[in-house]
Amino acid sequence: MIQQITKGIKISVDVKSEGSFLKESSLHHAFVYFITIENQSKDVVQLLSRHWKILESTNRPQYVNGDGVVGKKPILKPGEIHTYKSGSLITSPMGSMSGTYIMINFSTAQKFNVEVPSFKLNVPYILN
Repeated sequence: MIQQITKGIKISVDVKSEGSFLKESSLHHAFVYFITIENQSKDVVQLLSRHWKILESTNRPQYVNGDGVVGKKPILKPGEIHTYKSGSLITSPMGSMSGTYIMINFSTAQKFNVEVPSFKLNVPYILN
C-alpha cells in the first residue's frame, strides 16, 4: 500500500491487477485501485475534483480530469474517512498513475491541492 499526507489529508492507495483481454484487436490490461482519503486535519474539507496522469511504457501520457470521485464529492470532518474503488485500462504491461485532488477547507474557504502518490500498474508476469 502506498500512502502520502498533504496538508493533513492522508491518501492510501492499493492496486490489484484484474487480468488482460483483447479489445479492438489489441491487448488491454485491467487494474482496480482502492483509495482511502482520511482527514487528519482539524478542519472540515470537501473533495471537489480530481486530476490523474496515467503513464504507460508504450504510449503517451493520458490525463483524466473531472468532478469528484466516482460521482461523489465527499465532505470529511476531522477524523473521517472516505473510501472508493475505481479502475484503469492500459495497453502496455507496465504503467503508473499519480494525481491531485482539489479540495476546499470549509473553515477558510480556501481551495488546496492534495497529492495522490504515484502507484504502479504492472501486470504480475512482468515482475518475474
